[in-house]
Amino acid sequence: MNRTSLILALSVVLMWSTVATAFKLTLALISPLQMLWIAVATTFVILCAATIWQKKTALARQYLRESPGYFLLLALLNPTLYYLILFAAYDRLPAQQAQALNYTWAVVLSILAVPFLGQKFTLKNLISILLAYGGVVVIATQGNLLALDFKNPLGVALALSSSLFFAGYWILNTRKPQDAVVSLLLCFGLSLPILSVLMLLQGYLTAIPWQAVAGGIYIGTFEMGFAFLLWMQAMRMADNTAQLSNLVYLSPPLSLLLLATIADEPVMISTIVGLGLIIGGVLLQQLKRRC
Repeated sequence: MNRTSLILALSVVLMWSTVATAFKLTLALISPLQMLWIAVATTFVILCAATIWQKKTALARQYLRESPGYFLLLALLNPTLYYLILFAAYDRLPAQQAQALNYTWAVVLSILAVPFLGQKFTLKNLISILLAYGGVVVIATQGNLLALDFKNPLGVALALSSSLFFAGYWILNTRKPQDAVVSLLLCFGLSLPILSVLMLLQGYLTAIPWQAVAGGIYIGTFEMGFAFLLWMQAMRMADNTAQLSNLVYLSPPLSLLLLATIADEPVMISTIVGLGLIIGGVLLQQLKRRC
């Protein structure tokens, strides 16, 4: 594996390992909408700088002029709806559960690819779905499978539904490939006024504690902005993108450790088991068929 791409990918993994803790600490101070608004504004500034640095501002104007409705739809899916719903899930669930359930988006993507991208539904798809959603049940019931006692059904529903919006975003991207940096810039740029209107309607445009502002900026920088840019660069330089993608699954164990030490959230055995099943289902999707 290319050494530079490996270093970049591992740097992103470390960034993503910290954000569940940042989500939880920041949500203790402000609402999910406020946190997302700060994060998206931060990411937009970073992406603007990257677009100017790469001399792609003309391309951004061209994309927006040619397909305004398309990019508005992308912006509604991600970051607007995806992160709003995901952060609402983090607000209701232990961060370890919300993070684990969020990984189901890759399985949802494989399901949506059948009707929207014309891909075949295989036995591998079925097994991966059963594994992943078996993990969901373990996490949602905190291991109490026989009773099927869901501890926070709304939080679980929010975490799972967020995966629909993220998978839908990637389906649309696949159908109409664009420059990744410019596409992200337009999505975050169009999302910001939508979130600002929501903030105004909810009466959230008030003084926000500096600790919460710092948390939102951290999330916009390391969950979204720099993380996205570094990951795209790592993927471009990689000799084997599948191997590089698998490094993402180093993030959850590190995240659980940080949640336990910084956010004082004890790690549940049911979360570890459920996360293992979900990741197993996702990794199964990435296995190539034998000839």
